[in-house]
Amino acid sequence: MRHRKGRKKLGRTTSHRQSMVSNMLISFIKAGRVETTEVKSKFLKQEFEKTMSLAIRGETADYREILTRVKDREAFKMLTRKLVPRFKEKQGGYCRIIKTRQRRGDAAPMALVEILNE
Repeated sequence: MRHRKGRKKLGRTTSHRQSMVSNMLISFIKAGRVETTEVKSKFLKQEFEKTMSLAIRGETADYREILTRVKDREAFKMLTRKLVPRFKEKQGGYCRIIKTRQRRGDAAPMALVEILNE
């Protein structure tokens, strides 16, 4: 059965959504924090948690899966060399979402997503 397998579409086509999430993931890994809309931040957190769990498991197939999500070598190296040792013992909850403001142009609720320091 495929119950509860649906995802938010964010008003974009599949390819646009996949590339947008991949680019946001790369920026998030490199910078450590990203400010975006609340809906996108929830989407980003979900993707980062899955990617981080794969990186912690650390098998060859997992690294190949990560490279399909994170298409930047520098971000991949940061993920595997800096972030994985920090969260090796943790079972989840690698980042947090902080609601910040409403965007001036369209009043979209904004949120800050950041990697925890533990």
